Amino acid sequence: MADQITNTEVQELLNQPVLARFATANILTHQPHVVTVWFYWDGEYVWISSFSDTRKMKDLELNLRVAVLIEPPMGTPGIQGVLMEGRAEVISSPADLVEKMSNIIYARYLGDEGAQAEEPQSWIKDERNRIIRIKPEKTMTWVY
Repeated sequence: MADQITNTEVQELLNQPVLARFATANILTHQPHVVTVWFYWDGEYVWISSFSDTRKMKDLELNLRVAVLIEPPMGTPGIQGVLMEGRAEVISSPADLVEKMSNIIYARYLGDEGAQAEEPQSWIKDERNRIIRIKPEKTMTWVY
């Protein structure tokens, strides 16, 4: 059924402020780790903000292979998911890029005014804040 999904449908889903599931794996124990995250899709990359001391970031220190799953709200007809697999890049500098992309991500979910509140601004400017950028190497979609 994947051939029934248009690129327009995929882009429409990726442009919605829905939660994504972000998967990493510990290269030493092979234990997968999946968390929900806010994200931004720019048409080429998936962008995620995260603190350097989280488990997902610890996994990325040794294994940059990741997966991102985006699903529409329950009960939405048509496309039911976009799964992207690829290699992550962790960006810690320049600080203005980390802050810019974090602001974009937070504004997507909180609105421009909400993104300027004390929190999340304290998180955005925190020295532990990082940006994860993923260029999908493989994308799978499906409908029910």
